[in-house]
Parts: sequence; structure tokens; C-alpha cells
Amino acid sequence: MQASPLDVLKRYFGYDAFRPGQEALVGAILAGRDVLGVMPTGAGKSVCYQVPALALAEEADQGEKTAVDDANLGASVPATLTLVISPLVSLMGDQVRALKEAGARPAYFNSTLTPRQQDVVLERARRGWYQIMYVAPERLQDPRFQAFAATVRIPLVAVDEAHCVSQWGQDFRPSYTAIAAFIAQLPQRPVVAAFTATATARVREDIVRILELNDPFTLVTGFDRPNLYFGVEELGDNAKTARVLAYVRQRPAESGVVYCSTRKAVDALWEELCREGVRAARYHAGLPAAERSAMQQAFVVDDCPVMVATNAFGMGIDKSNVRYVIHYNLPESIEAYYQEAGRAGRDGEPAQCILLWNGHDLAIRRYLIDQTEPHGGAAEDADALTEEQLAQARANRYRLLKLMEGYCRTAGCLRGYMLRYFGEDVDTAGAEGPVGDPGAAGSAPVGYRCGNCSNCLGTFEEVDVTPLAQAIVRCVGEMGGRFGKTRVVEVLRGSESEQVLHAHLDDLPSYGTVRESAAQVRAVMDQLAGRGFISVSDGRYPVVGLGPRAAEAQQAGFSFALKSSRKQDARAAARAARARVDALLGTDDAKRDRPGVDAELFEELRALRKELADEAQVPPYVVFSDAALRAMCRRRPATDEEFLAVPGVGEKKLARYGETFMAAIAQYEDGVRAE
Repeated sequence: MQASPLDVLKRYFGYDAFRPGQEALVGAILAGRDVLGVMPTGAGKSVCYQVPALALAEEADQGEKTAVDDANLGASVPATLTLVISPLVSLMGDQVRALKEAGARPAYFNSTLTPRQQDVVLERARRGWYQIMYVAPERLQDPRFQAFAATVRIPLVAVDEAHCVSQWGQDFRPSYTAIAAFIAQLPQRPVVAAFTATATARVREDIVRILELNDPFTLVTGFDRPNLYFGVEELGDNAKTARVLAYVRQRPAESGVVYCSTRKAVDALWEELCREGVRAARYHAGLPAAERSAMQQAFVVDDCPVMVATNAFGMGIDKSNVRYVIHYNLPESIEAYYQEAGRAGRDGEPAQCILLWNGHDLAIRRYLIDQTEPHGGAAEDADALTEEQLAQARANRYRLLKLMEGYCRTAGCLRGYMLRYFGEDVDTAGAEGPVGDPGAAGSAPVGYRCGNCSNCLGTFEEVDVTPLAQAIVRCVGEMGGRFGKTRVVEVLRGSESEQVLHAHLDDLPSYGTVRESAAQVRAVMDQLAGRGFISVSDGRYPVVGLGPRAAEAQQAGFSFALKSSRKQDARAAARAARARVDALLGTDDAKRDRPGVDAELFEELRALRKELADEAQVPPYVVFSDAALRAMCRRRPATDEEFLAVPGVGEKKLARYGETFMAAIAQYEDGVRAE
């Protein structure tokens, strides 16, 4: 008899109810139907395949036991094993450790194991030691693994990071295209469950087609993360360093990640933070493997609260208590930013996502697109792309970068921009979508205000720049799409530079027709490009041409305005973050702390968690999440039943940690009463 999904959820993971979307996906899988789940980071995608995997394994274990008891077992019964396909070696290790702590029997199979260790893992799997196995997609093409897969019963194959199968996404990996062929050669087709946090409608179509999902139950739970504050700040390079230093100093006990676009930037910022006494780690592909591992471990176990890293870090790091993610440079795409920023606040508590950027970042990104292959750095083995695939992927990366630039420049709601990009149904009255990407997001309309981003919390003044906008469009048309932004600015402002005079651009009717500053002309050009009135080509040396809406600029009644930000109230941002979480979870004491309540007890429990985690050689969040500790502060459990009722406490954790934590809570309460 199959175990109840809710019973499995409670026994292993300590929760009485599923999060939104989880129960429907779990039910569809256990009913034998393929699924596609699109859920934001931190929404609990892993539970959607872990619960069915454990339920199916328990059912198989019970069936084998019954057969033995009835003396009907004439031959050995093949072991039942769920496969989870993931490109993220670090995620495999984290997930296996967390599942072991919960009382499950997991394993992983990837290149971090020696050949002898791989043989041992496969042999143990044949003998039924494991319920769930994580495997890198490259291993599926290994004849030895294919032979192994034919000897066990595989009722479920879960494909994590499923967007990697699509060339239209930001992280295409050719090895993912071989998954369907692997599944087709299994003795019996399993249920196939695909999951991702970042998939537009077009990418979702690719996932269904390329993975050959059979009439999948598809669920998109929504991309909004109400507990996350989003901020964008345009700063010079020196100002960025000062901003990061001031920010982390204000939060010495909080865990956070600072992403930089290059290894050089990582090293420079890390050295500056260390000089200023900040306990910081660093991570990028240029460091020795031993140092990367040590730095990552120091961050995961909270010995170094700040991690400065390239995007080579973090994919699959299941650290729930990250309170902020700062991007020191412009990310390459909305997908990349959403995924990286989404590593903050995975426990549902308020967290901040701040993006620092300037024009130099755009130049760096264009250079990186031209100079690097787009397979990313987190796969087990680098995927080789054909020349045609390289060209297509590079063009797609330029498209995604333009949309990322639009996010930085929009004066509308930042959350609305991202939600619309992923196809979220928000109020679209008056919205303008980014040019060249049907169905994607644009500047959020005036009517949509999330109340928890820098644009919504800032104050703006509207500036009418219609004459300047019309002059720019006329000038671009006269220049014939052969020159870049700098030359357009020079012509409009009447520059006598050698380049302008040599090309006879001083003969154009638009020469010297504007008096605004170069910075103002560039700002209006950027907005015109974002709204489709002019276009900017790809490459390291982009040229400016007319856009699809250029004719509108010369029509009667045309108007064009910019919104200029004055300032943002930081205290209002903090209040808004708390208000959004309270609105999501409720404001009563049974669901959420009042700010400041039990802060001392929380710190004592966090110190105890760190001590126990160090003894067990696991990350602190694997013992208990911050959210579980806060629930203990509210509920003050004194019995096994009360402790088991704390969200995130399962039977195994009750047996392992319950007595110790309840004793600490009782001691704290005795001290309070004595006062």
C-alpha cells in the first residue's frame, strides 16, 4: 500500500501541509502522469519529487516484504529507485546530506566519485540501499550507467533545472537533449517530472517537446517572491565598493552573497572587505579547487557570513538563511538575475536583492558574450557546442542582455517588470513590453505598484523631453545606422571632433541642434531604444539605427517623458518588506513573530544549532532553518508532541535534536522568570 504523501511529508520533512502547488504536482506524479512544474527558487521544487520518490520506495519495500513473508519470492525483486537528473554537483551533495538528516536513503553518482566509489554506489543501488539517486546528465550516456539502469526498477525520473534543455533559455546544455533517449531505452517508461524556476512560455514549450513529456500536468505557481525587496542603484565603480562595505558592516551577523561579473572584480572586492575586517569568503573558477571548497564550506557553515563570487558559485547551494544578495555588476539576463537574487530568503523571511550597475557593466557583458562560450560554469562536464549553436546562443544572449538593461533603466515597478517577463498575469493597463520579445515584460505600468522595490518606494519627478527625443530619432535616421551612440551625441551637440569632421557629419541637418548635456542625451537615447523608437545592434561596438516605432516620433501628438528618481526611504523599504511577508503569511502570532520578540532566545538557539551542526559536520540550515528556530521561539515546545508540531521538525530530527533544543528553551524561560 502506498504511503500517504502528507504522511511522508510529515515524517521526513516535518510539515503538516504542502506549499502552494506542491500537492497537485505530487498527486499527479503518484497518479502516473508526467508533470512540468515551474516554481520560483525557495518554493520547494525538490519536495515535489522527493515525496513521491520516498512514497514509491516505501511501497516497493512493503511489497517485497510481503512477498518474502508469503514465500512467493521466487527470484530477486529489482530495487526501486528514483533518478534525479541535475547538472549541479554542489546541489547533489547538499540534497543528499539534507535527505540523510531527514532519515531518507539517498545517493549521488557523478564525477566527484572515483571509479571504485562509482562501482560501490551502483552495486548498493542494485541491492536496494537507496530510495533516490542524483545523477549528472552526462552520466546518462555512460554505457556502464545505462546497463545499471536496465537492472533496477525506475518508476520516476525527475529532471531538475529543466530549462537547460532549451536553446532559447539562458543556460542551454546539450547534454540535456539526450535525456529523452536515455528514458526511451529503459525497460519500462517511468513517469517524467520536469522542474525549473526560470522558464518563459517559449522555454516551457521546448521542455515539453525535447524531453518528450506525455500530456504533462503543467503548473506554474507564480514567480513572485513577496519576502524579497528588489533595488536598483546606478553607481560608479568606486562608489559600488563603498556601498557594499557600508551595507555588510550594518549586518555583521547576516549571511549574504555579493556577485561580481569577473574574477578580477571578485578578488579586488574580497581583498578590500578583508582589509576592513569583514569576515568574507570568495569563489570563482580561477581559484584552486581546494580553496574553492574551503571557502564555500566556510560560507555554508556561517564561519564567513559574506561570500564574494562570480556566477560559478551558488547554483544548487541550498542555504536557506541568506538575508541579502548584492549584484556588484549587471547580470547577463533576467533569468540569471532572478535565479541568483532568488538565493536570498529561501526560508520565507524578509531578504534584500540589490543590483548595482553602470554603463561600464554593459561593456563588460558585451565583451564576455563575444569572448566566452555560453555553456556556463556549473555543469559537471563542459558541453561542447557546434558553430551554429554558438552563433544562435550568442545572439540570444545579446537579446537577453537588452532586456536586463531595460530592468535597470525602467522607472516602473521592478517586480512588475520581472513578473511580466515570465508571463505573470499582472495589471497590464498602459504597459509597454520590451521590443523584440513577444509576451515578455516591459516597464511596469503606473497602475502596478508592488510597494517593495526601489522604484515603488522612491519618489519621481516627470521631465518632458519630447523635442530632444524627436531630434535624436531624426539624427539617427540621417546617420544611416552606421555609427554608435557616442557619434550621435557628438553630432547633436555640434562637436568638432576629428571623427565627426572626417566623416562630414557636420553637414547633417541635425548637427548642433540640441543644447542638453551629453549625459541627458544618452539617457533619452537609452529610453528610446528600450521603447523601440531606435535600435542598438549587438557586439562590442554597437551601432544605432531606427527602431520599429521610429515613425511615431514625427507624428502629431507625440510626447516623450522621463521619470527622474529623487531619493528612496530605506526605512520605508524595511517596513514594506515586513508588510508584504505579513500579508502573505498573516500577522497573528501563530504565524509570524512580532519584530524584536525573542531576539535573545533566537540567537541562543542559532548558536546551539551552529554547535550541533559543527559536531555533525553539516551546514547549520540542515539542522534547522531560521524559520524553524523562530517558530520554536514563538511556541516554546516542552514535549515531544509540541516539538514535532514545529514546522520543519520531522521524526528523525525530533529524535536527534528535540531533547537538546527543548532543554535550551526551558533554561531560557527559567532565566526569564528568575529576572
